[in-house]
Amino acid sequence: MKQHPTFEQVISRKRFLTRSGMGMAALGLQSLTGKASQTIPIANPLAPKPSHFAPKARHVIHIFMNGGPSHVDTFDPKPELTKYHGKPLPNPNLITERLTGAGFASPFKFTEYGASGIPISELFSDLGPHADDLCVIRSMHCDVPNHEPSLMMMNCGDNVLSRPSMGSWLTYGLGTDNQNLPGFVAMCPGGYPVKGPDNWRSSFLPGIYEGAYINSEHTEVEQLIQHIKHPSLDKTAQRRQLDLLQELNKRHLDFQGPDPGLEARILSYEQAYRMQLEATDAFDIQREPESVRERYGDTAQGRQLLMSRRLVERGVRFVQLWHGKWQPWDNHDAIEKNHRQLAGECSKGIGALLTDLKDRGLLDETLVIWGGEFGRTPTVEQNGKGESKLGRDHNHYGFSMWMAGGGVKGGTVYGATDEFGFRAVHKPTHVHDLHATILHLMGLDHERLTYRYASRDFRLTDVHGNVLHELIA
Repeated sequence: MKQHPTFEQVISRKRFLTRSGMGMAALGLQSLTGKASQTIPIANPLAPKPSHFAPKARHVIHIFMNGGPSHVDTFDPKPELTKYHGKPLPNPNLITERLTGAGFASPFKFTEYGASGIPISELFSDLGPHADDLCVIRSMHCDVPNHEPSLMMMNCGDNVLSRPSMGSWLTYGLGTDNQNLPGFVAMCPGGYPVKGPDNWRSSFLPGIYEGAYINSEHTEVEQLIQHIKHPSLDKTAQRRQLDLLQELNKRHLDFQGPDPGLEARILSYEQAYRMQLEATDAFDIQREPESVRERYGDTAQGRQLLMSRRLVERGVRFVQLWHGKWQPWDNHDAIEKNHRQLAGECSKGIGALLTDLKDRGLLDETLVIWGGEFGRTPTVEQNGKGESKLGRDHNHYGFSMWMAGGGVKGGTVYGATDEFGFRAVHKPTHVHDLHATILHLMGLDHERLTYRYASRDFRLTDVHGNVLHELIA
């Protein structure tokens, strides 16, 4: 009868992992034993990595207005809409998801701010003092007028297929400066947005690069981060418990062979243990002076904006802030009331964030991005009877986003939509171009940041994308 080898006869774990190229799992072993390989150094997958060239920015804060804010009501004023309010536009309406009718003038007043004279709606008047730091892109466009594919395009670079998110690509390419906090944090108050965790997934990249979700509706750290404190064990007992669990996991991996999911789990347990001390501090905004908290505002959006500043101060690479559960900016009706309420929840906090980053010398190295997955129509949406709903339908043909800090040219307006705001007509900017530019600002060549999967090299921009050098200071 054939005899099976004993455990002691099985090849050593370190040699096995080294030969298999499984540096991530080997890191888990290193964290357990406290000893590195004596032959081939084992790299920490989240350790800071050199960029392709000198970066302009080191961190990203992506303020995501999920649902699609109206560009003609925020950063792209259209006086011609006032002339055609309640009248058919001279050109046929473009086909969007739902039926739209006459022109719909913005109910909001625009004011020019700063030396650059950038017009900003009263909805975001708190950004007026920062006009000369903003680079407003008015010629964004994507592929379809539906939330799900447009969210996937904005976050992952593809409308349908499973792809890693932008935050995952950045942490894969650059690592992160703080090993006791996730490199990529996604905050959304009240629950998941449309498509849920797919928006911050790592897909075929190793699981360690996936975004860590935080429900920023809560105010207590123990509620923000589940299980951040053990109900009965102290730190020493938790360490012993985790050591046992990790030993069982690594033995299982020894016998089973390569398993990216298990590798990621080994690392995530270690990171979760280390997070208990640092995350408790990073997410606790009560440690900020009351005057600072007041400047951000006592809303879920204000609190998470303040948290984002505290996270980038501590070296987190990518922070994504969603406005709320599902798609709050999806205002098909009563847009004046709804947009005013939503902007009121975040405008003050965004202004405070830009002020704080600038005062602390962080704005130069932090790229702040604002926008949704698409814009909204300049025409009014109609119900089944052809009656106005006083709202706007989705518009993927043209919309606005802005960036600030992180090496962008402030006080700039780039591109334009037509006279009514329906379609990008001057310097059209696809989401692939935006992604290529963001990676460039972070010191990464979007054509060189690739990952081999299913016998081909993948990248965030697929086979598309051009860096918008005109936006770079």
